[in-house]
Amino acid sequence: MWRGAAVRAVRGIGSSRAASGAAAAQLRRWLEGELEGIRGAGTWKSERVIASRQGPHLRLAGGGAGILNFCANNYLGLSSHPQVIRAAVQALEEFGAGLSSVRFICGTQSIHKDLEEKIARFHQREDAILYASCFDANAGIFEALLTPEDAVLSDELNHASIIDGIRLCKANKYRYKHMDMHDLEAKLQDAQKHRLRLVATDGAFSMDGDIAPLREICQLAQKYDALVFIDECHATGFLGPNGRGTDELLGVMDKVTIINSTLGKALGGAAGGYTTGPKPLIDLLRQRSRPYLFSNSLPPAVVGCASKALDLLMESNAIAQSMAAKTQRFRSKMTAAGFTISGKDHPICPVMLGDARLAAVMAEDMLSRGIYVIGFSYPVVPKGKARIRVQISAVHSDEDIDRCVEAFIEVGRKHGALP
Repeated sequence: MWRGAAVRAVRGIGSSRAASGAAAAQLRRWLEGELEGIRGAGTWKSERVIASRQGPHLRLAGGGAGILNFCANNYLGLSSHPQVIRAAVQALEEFGAGLSSVRFICGTQSIHKDLEEKIARFHQREDAILYASCFDANAGIFEALLTPEDAVLSDELNHASIIDGIRLCKANKYRYKHMDMHDLEAKLQDAQKHRLRLVATDGAFSMDGDIAPLREICQLAQKYDALVFIDECHATGFLGPNGRGTDELLGVMDKVTIINSTLGKALGGAAGGYTTGPKPLIDLLRQRSRPYLFSNSLPPAVVGCASKALDLLMESNAIAQSMAAKTQRFRSKMTAAGFTISGKDHPICPVMLGDARLAAVMAEDMLSRGIYVIGFSYPVVPKGKARIRVQISAVHSDEDIDRCVEAFIEVGRKHGALP
């Protein structure tokens, strides 16, 4: 009897493996079909491998050297700044590679508290809380703060992390047309029936290089008794007289309640994000924010990088102020050549091309001329609005910028993007 049962069990295992193999084969066929569809649409995203530090000049794996980099978020050039690197090494030697734990168990070090205090002081807020990324900060705030009694009003072109964070919460959700204050006011009027109303917007929109009309948003928020939240990932460190962001640039620092931003762009370029605002809010996030409670603490080297980057910014605004002239140089020369550049006065300079294949082919041709840029297409941007997003850094020279413009003109004429 036992022998028959054993045979049946073995046969059962065999059939289970066959079923599992069939399911895996079905999955593989579906995946290959999806990938072929992406390739066919001209929206395949290849990853170029860099064999050097991040900076205005790169060396690519496979031999490409002397490449000019115009697509990094390294706005201030601090990712390879000698003092920033030394601060990372010092933190690594003193505090180790990592905490192997979350903050409330055994993952908080003195450098974490020091950086949070420094962030709050930089933004002139009461307190701050660190996350592994700003994506995590955006995923963690709305669910912890808003209830089904509340409402959140979000710009339709907000970053994916804001959209995902809002999806996680149970608040009533309103989406207003991009930077359309008439639509926002209509939505605020409709949202008056809810307890709290939170207007959520990017300070600077990463795909289009435009800046939110924060003065008008804050005026509407005051009129309709709402709170204002801004994501400052593409503003912190270089917008405003002292690089504090769009709220400083537009003179509404006292009217914005909550700021989320990143340490992974202008502030050293390593990783990490944060929320800064009223202390009771930060205290609540430490108790309820899931990405904070269930993610390992930021590695000490990353904390050291960001802390030194903030020191450099608070010592002098010279780096932040150097951005404006470089940005204007590129925008004016490209516009004069006949290109359409989206946004205004922001180092994100999208060269609008429309066609996804054209953006991809032009980006490859630019690389063959020593200029590292990337074509953006659906689903990163809407269909029909493909572009090459150029990003200016404080460490680009005028000669770097001019060389980039010359390459664009040459490639644009070759592919019919220019007459």
